[in-house]
Amino acid sequence: MINDDDQIETADSKTPTRLRDVAYEDLKERLIRGAFPPGHKLTVRGVAEELGLSSTPAREAINRLTQEGVLVFAGPKTVVVPSLTREALDEVTAMRLALEGLAAFRGVANATEETVTRLRSLQESINAALDRRDYVAVLASNREFHFTLYELSNMPTLVATIETLWLRTGAAFHDLYPEFAESRFGVHNHLAVIESLALGDAEGVRAAIESDIRDGYRRLRRAEAERWQKESSTS
Repeated sequence: MINDDDQIETADSKTPTRLRDVAYEDLKERLIRGAFPPGHKLTVRGVAEELGLSSTPAREAINRLTQEGVLVFAGPKTVVVPSLTREALDEVTAMRLALEGLAAFRGVANATEETVTRLRSLQESINAALDRRDYVAVLASNREFHFTLYELSNMPTLVATIETLWLRTGAAFHDLYPEFAESRFGVHNHLAVIESLALGDAEGVRAAIESDIRDGYRRLRRAEAERWQKESSTS
């Protein structure tokens, strides 16, 4: 719950632009990598402490992301990270398949041995975090794994669009676990990405990324249905 001194207000034009941008970009990045689960409540004070900034830029970052529909008001003074509806999940997944598949395919031509080594290192970090059930760390390394590949496409507008989609789905990725920690669906797909990339097989990399997205979609769809049933039974 946002206290009176934490009220979300219109941006203060006296706040330095740099601080506003830093707060916005930092909070946005945390949302992209799934630092907060669906339903998580955000307060100005809490965000300010987490970002290491004052309350004004933190307030403006929350306000801006709320205006963009990334965060939503659940009450007069309560801002939360929303859950994805089935319709939104379907739309975002269709776009991810097309755009991330393209970015992965185009990135193969610019990959190096260092890229393959980097992805292997990131996968080791993911595996270690899965073993200790640190899913926030898993999601952070997963974000870096995917975008290390996508940024090789040298298509900045494409990558920025994919980031926008992840901004919508980052919180939902929490619903992948603990099932994905046990089944290791994501691990299998990532290993296929690395193997195909090492061979210079662009179609193989695209197929592995698309498989990763589809496996995640199936789990997220079940999670949304389970949440709806739970809410229906308690209403």
